[in-house]
Amino acid sequence: MTKVACPWNRALESLGNSVELQHVNLRVPDQGKATAFYISALGLTRDPYLVVGIENMWANAGVSQFHLPTGPAQVLRGTTGLVLPDRAQLLHRLQTARRWLDGTRYGFEERDDHVAITCPWGNRIRAHAPDADRFGRIKLGMPYVEFDVAPGTLPGIVRFYQQIVQAPASIEDGVAKVLVAPGQHLTFRETDAQQPAFDGHHIQLAFVDFGGVHARLSERGLISQEDSQHQYRFIKIVDPDTGKLLFEVEHECRSMTHPLFMRKLVNRNPATTNQIYAPGAEAMAWAMPPE
Repeated sequence: MTKVACPWNRALESLGNSVELQHVNLRVPDQGKATAFYISALGLTRDPYLVVGIENMWANAGVSQFHLPTGPAQVLRGTTGLVLPDRAQLLHRLQTARRWLDGTRYGFEERDDHVAITCPWGNRIRAHAPDADRFGRIKLGMPYVEFDVAPGTLPGIVRFYQQIVQAPASIEDGVAKVLVAPGQHLTFRETDAQQPAFDGHHIQLAFVDFGGVHARLSERGLISQEDSQHQYRFIKIVDPDTGKLLFEVEHECRSMTHPLFMRKLVNRNPATTNQIYAPGAEAMAWAMPPE
């Protein structure tokens, strides 16, 4: 039989076991300021269907969300990366939002390849322009969540995600990268800076082999909470070779049979207002159009 030549690198399309980075969950003490920051300043979209009361907010960013329940402020020990489609409009919104957020930790600064933004309670965000070479076809979304970790922990973190989660993971340019969904990564960057104690914030992933990950975590005593038939949680990232604790962040783990798996999210076009309006221009596609 003649071997058919393949012109493509098929390995680039392999996802591994994690197939969804659905949300980052951070408590906020003030829903008004959270709206001013996540909706007015960043230009994200409040989910119109779920959690629409005053005690919580889900803010849509492409296929991912921020979950923002009311409570003592939580600060992610790292940085959330966003792709937002228009830098000039973003800067205008950020400047306008100062009127609501003065007196908080809110701030922003232009950098060469991103805008560095700090939320009213100290969470760091890097807002990038769409870039097919770096972020694929994402025009609006959350391409990565980056964590600040202690020196010497990257090899063990890579082993944890490779062996326990069974997600593709490697160290590239001094940063550990874990593929957790199409075009989305968890990244880990070593720092000498003293880190605050873990305050309970979480991220949410979905697994193909939901039961397999649970079994591997359970045999090491790492399951922290059993939520439902479709969901469990763990906090500790350990070196599978030694059991040494490397980092803590809560992972909300869902199955692909979870009722919310890959729920389609509404994303608005923040450039459309009642003053500048065109029929049919209210919605925004999260991905770049076909070439």
